[in-house]
Amino acid sequence: MTDPDRDQAPDPGAALAALYEAEWPKLLRVAYVLTDSLPTAEEFVQDAFVKLQSPRTPVTNPGGYLRTTVVNACRDLHRHRAVVRRTPLPVAQPAIAEHDELFDALAALPWRQQAALVLRFHVDLSDADIATALGCRQSTVRSIIRRALASLRKELES
Repeated sequence: MTDPDRDQAPDPGAALAALYEAEWPKLLRVAYVLTDSLPTAEEFVQDAFVKLQSPRTPVTNPGGYLRTTVVNACRDLHRHRAVVRRTPLPVAQPAIAEHDELFDALAALPWRQQAALVLRFHVDLSDADIATALGCRQSTVRSIIRRALASLRKELES
């Protein structure tokens, strides 16, 4: 038979639940005041309770541990924000091709000639790959490129 007067080991789950009920509202207020964001505050407090349950090191003062963990998380957030403010992202410059004679001369070519030149000299495709892309034979690709280059030379010389 069991003796009801005998000391039993305390239930760690019940102790954590009692600590959660006692500390959660206070920690949430602290985190909210320090972060000005309820979702962030809730996350920091929840993370503190998760870290408290780590089996690595026994915690002798759980309330103090939780407060320190929450305050440190808020401090880390402010440090991160300060770094972001000090180092703004560079403004992205749009990649727009400058209009020059070559660009204008290329634009004046028929579409197949433009495509063949771009695929050859910009993408560096072979005759076979260009032929597949344009839906023609390799010999046709060579003649298209030859005619396009001749047109460009004539246009740029004038």
